[in-house]
Amino acid sequence: MLRHAIAPLRRYTKASHDVVQHPRLNSDAKVLLLYVQGLPEAATERPLSAHAERLGIKGRAYQKVKQLLIACGFLHEWRHQNERGRWVTDQLLANVHLTTEEAAAVRDGGVPSTHMRTVGEPVPSVVGDSPSGDNNEEENTPNPPPEPPDDPERAAAEDVLLSLRQSRRELHLGVSEARTLSAIAADWLRRGISPADLRYALTSALPPNGVRSAVGFLRHRLTVKMPQERSLVRRTPEGPPRTDRLPKPLIACEGPGSEHVFRPVGDETQCGHCRQEAAWKAHHAKYPPLAAAPAMGTS
Repeated sequence: MLRHAIAPLRRYTKASHDVVQHPRLNSDAKVLLLYVQGLPEAATERPLSAHAERLGIKGRAYQKVKQLLIACGFLHEWRHQNERGRWVTDQLLANVHLTTEEAAAVRDGGVPSTHMRTVGEPVPSVVGDSPSGDNNEEENTPNPPPEPPDDPERAAAEDVLLSLRQSRRELHLGVSEARTLSAIAADWLRRGISPADLRYALTSALPPNGVRSAVGFLRHRLTVKMPQERSLVRRTPEGPPRTDRLPKPLIACEGPGSEHVFRPVGDETQCGHCRQEAAWKAHHAKYPPLAAAPAMGTS
């Protein structure tokens, strides 16, 4: 057999030999897996059945493909009720074999994931034009994320944004998305907000109908709820710092009795107890108490 192969320079998807040469997957399963792997991020919110329908895989053919992908560890599903009480199905389609525990960890953001994820409800979605939207003359290469920030506040803000998926799955952000939003979130930290308070502000009181776009929702909340900027107290250049508000040192009381000390408020020389005793003595000297009247006898 002769073979002639030219590596493409644009509009291509990297395919693992473990997928292409898999002995149990049929051609429809391999094509569907590679097709979803090459989709842009915005198209992965559709259910897997919608992508299969676009490739002409319907009915029993799709059910067989789905069973093969699940049996071989490439497709994992979780069925649950959302905030509105509707039953939905989350789907994770990976280009490598994952166990149930590994798939759950990827779903919850516990481990870094480079696998394509497709999430949707079990109702068929409307299939439109080409989901990629690529121009035939443009290279099909992913946009690299911005360079990691050197600013410590921005780096801390990026860590907070990436950790939101652990609290609320609907706030899942990619590295590039979190790095872009970190420029706004870093201003929160510069204004005295702790990372824990920033995380609480972004994950509390979410819309009752859920968050449709994590990037749009977080950008809006970061901008609208931006805390007030801290006012810095500056020392005036002329004169030494003020000392009139500092507590005065302890001094010995000049009142009677044993020696003791007190902390004056003004220019007093006696403690409060001695001044109170002196005031009572002066009062009794000026206004002596009346003598008691003799008791009246009875006859």
